[in-house]
Amino acid sequence: MEGGRLAHGRASGRARSADGTLQLDFRLPAELGGEGGGTTPEQLFAAGYAASFHATLSVLARETGADPAALTVTVTVAVGPDPAGAGSVLRTEIAVAWPGVGDVRRLVERAKTLCPYAKLG
Repeated sequence: MEGGRLAHGRASGRARSADGTLQLDFRLPAELGGEGGGTTPEQLFAAGYAASFHATLSVLARETGADPAALTVTVTVAVGPDPAGAGSVLRTEIAVAWPGVGDVRRLVERAKTLCPYAKLG
């Protein structure tokens, strides 16, 4: 991250990819005492996770003959206390809506073994 500062253990500043195609302002959320008005690391992680999981399910759709056009993947990410007592951990929740597909649960479970984001931690 370029030009960042640390506020309450959270980064506020500007993030930029090496090629310049991604440029974001990170801000501590207002509910945590920050100024708000920017992206949080959790939002960015959720977007990447959802895109990767959607792509994985789309590959599985081609293998099974399912139509990925109606597939929706929503990922919610939050920071919570580490059960081991060592700081914090990310908590994720995946919701998949796929109308017209009978065995969505089986495909989601298979996707969890293939998607690189689902393999974290």
